[in-house]
Amino acid sequence: MTDAIRDFKIDIPKTALDDLDIRLRHVRWPDPEPVDDWSQGIPLEYVKIVADHWRTEYDWRRCEAELNQYPHHRTEIDGVDIHFMHIRSPEPDARPIIMTHGWPGSIIEFMNVIGPLTDPVAHGGEAKDAYHLVVPSLPGYGFSGKPTETGWGIERIAKAWDTLMVRLGYDRYFAQGGDWGGMTTSVIGVQNLGHCAGIHVNFVVVGPPSAEIMKDLTPKEQSAMAHLLDYREQGAGYGEIQRTKPQTLGYGLADSPVGQMAWIMEKFQGWSDGATTPDGAFDADQLLDNVMIYWLNNAGASSARLYRESFSNPNIEPIEIPSGCSVFPNEIIAPSRRWAEQRFKNIQYWGEPERGGHFAAMEVPELFVQEVRKCFRVMEF
Repeated sequence: MTDAIRDFKIDIPKTALDDLDIRLRHVRWPDPEPVDDWSQGIPLEYVKIVADHWRTEYDWRRCEAELNQYPHHRTEIDGVDIHFMHIRSPEPDARPIIMTHGWPGSIIEFMNVIGPLTDPVAHGGEAKDAYHLVVPSLPGYGFSGKPTETGWGIERIAKAWDTLMVRLGYDRYFAQGGDWGGMTTSVIGVQNLGHCAGIHVNFVVVGPPSAEIMKDLTPKEQSAMAHLLDYREQGAGYGEIQRTKPQTLGYGLADSPVGQMAWIMEKFQGWSDGATTPDGAFDADQLLDNVMIYWLNNAGASSARLYRESFSNPNIEPIEIPSGCSVFPNEIIAPSRRWAEQRFKNIQYWGEPERGGHFAAMEVPELFVQEVRKCFRVMEF
């Protein structure tokens, strides 16, 4: 049956790890950057340090065991095999959430929040904040299948996620996400197929501020606009490449583990909250865990293709269902509440945590958990 849910275990063959070791031993390095900062991209010296740690100390089998402590499954939806973790809470009144990562993230982003969200009592919390978690890999990412036809943008993914939750027996659920996960979650809200009780996003995507707002920008809104403009000028080049020529980019990412690592890890510096290096904000091995999800699945091109599929016709239609928004201070897009209300018509929770950036679940897991809890506490189910 195409709608069957199959058990899945992550078990990377030793040959793949041996191949990685060989490639890390025979890197052809570029010339060093002529500047003493990250303005031209991730510095050569830092990449060499990370690559050496990757080859000599990093242990994929440790990551594999940590992932496999949770139930993994696959199921075919609309012709694509979708991988997901499904962690049931021990609490009988727990409510389900489908929680979605983005680029250049993966299911690794949520490893530090699974315990507190599914079993809050064991982590010093209350049973009322318990959730069943469904954590899928986006199509073309991680251990999900790779679309072999065009058309797999966030609208199609949102419908697939609704199908997945209903297939799992959840006729009512919440949805949460950041980056592409946030945009997919927002489209779940737009589509409003009758099963999603509410959404929470930590990547609040809206259209330009209205003329009325532009006439009277607050200092915080001015800062957010300046930050977004700086990102478009200095930090958005990767997105244009992935939106226009993902296949060409893919040849380099498929052949060079250091290239794939550098392409990803630069973002964990630029999009974190004030870290001078990625491992200043995140655990060094967890950063490589995330890189390995891309490398071992040869997902450089297939993950980038989501930009082409979704940015050709971005969906910023109004969202009428109950919504919660958490704007972390170093997020790429940091709209004010009145700005966000142009799209999110039923905001029931608004949060502005004191720390954190684009990868909030991974960088500040305790604050991320607080935001999710505070949001869904106020929503009817």
